[in-house]
Amino acid sequence: MDLQLTHLRTLQAIAQHGSFSRAAQTLRLTQPAVSMQVRHLERALGLPLLERVGKRAFPTRAGQLLLTHADRALRELEAGVERVQGLRGVVAGRVRLGTSASISIYLLPPALRRFRARYPETEVVVVTGNASEITRAIVANTLDVGIVSLPVRDRELTVTPFFHDELVAIGPPEPAWRRLKTIDAPTLAGHTLILFEAGATLRRVIDGWFHRAGVAPRAPMELGNTEAIKKLVESGLGLSVTSWFSVKSEVRARVLTALRLTPPLERQLGLVRRRDKPHTPALDAFVAALEELRRSLQTRSRAVR
Repeated sequence: MDLQLTHLRTLQAIAQHGSFSRAAQTLRLTQPAVSMQVRHLERALGLPLLERVGKRAFPTRAGQLLLTHADRALRELEAGVERVQGLRGVVAGRVRLGTSASISIYLLPPALRRFRARYPETEVVVVTGNASEITRAIVANTLDVGIVSLPVRDRELTVTPFFHDELVAIGPPEPAWRRLKTIDAPTLAGHTLILFEAGATLRRVIDGWFHRAGVAPRAPMELGNTEAIKKLVESGLGLSVTSWFSVKSEVRARVLTALRLTPPLERQLGLVRRRDKPHTPALDAFVAALEELRRSLQTRSRAVR
C-alpha cells in the first residue's frame, strides 16, 4: 500500500488544529487540497479517519491508530534526514514551535529572520494557541519547543525562564492620559475596559490583579485579538491592559498612551520542552537562537521607556 508522506502530514496537522482550514493555513495549502489528501488516505485504507463535528475535526479510532504510528515514522524519518545532513556539516531539519499569537507577532520575527539566514536548510513551523494547548502538544511530541506563560506543571516538561513580560494599561492619545504616569486597580476598574476574552491566560493574570485589589471590572468588552483591542482603545472606546512589548511602537508613535500599573504586574514567560526530547542539530541551533533573543529582550527591558 502506497501512503504518501504529504498526506500523513496533512492528517497530523488537522488532528493537531482540529480544523481543516487551520491545517491548510499551517501547511500553506488550499482547503480543497487538504480535503483531497484526506480522501486519498481514507480510500487507500477503506475507513474514515476524521469525523467532523460542526467546524471541528477529530480523528476516528482508525485515525488515532494511524497517527500513533505515523507520528513515530515521520519523526524517525526527519531525524534520519537531519543526521545525513549533519554528515555534510549542514544544520537542517524541521523545528516546531508553539506560542501565543502576540509573542509570534511582536517578539519572534527578528529571531526567526536571523535563524533562517544562518540556517537556510531548516524549516520552522510556528503554531499559536493558549498555554495549555501548547504544553499538551509538547507532551504529545507534536511540537518540539514552546514559549508560554508560566506556571507549567506537567512532569514531562522541563521549563526555563525566558522573559518577564510587564503589563501596562493603555489609553487613547489624549493629554489627560499623557499627564498620568501610573494607574491603580480601583481607578482602572471605574472606566470602560476592553480586555482579552475570558479563559485566556493573560486575562486570568489581569483578573487576578484586580481581585487582589478587591475590585472587579464592570462588564468589560471582550476580544481575542491584540490588534483589535489596540484599535478600539485608540478610538477612545475604553482602556485596556496588555503586554508592554505589544504596544511600545504605538506608544512611541503617540497613537496610544501607556500607564504603569500600581502595584506593578508581570507575567513570567518560559521556554518548555519534553525532558526526554532527543537533541538534534536543528533543535539545538533553534534553542540557541531563542536564548540569544532572551538575552536581547532582557537588555532592552532594562532601558527606561
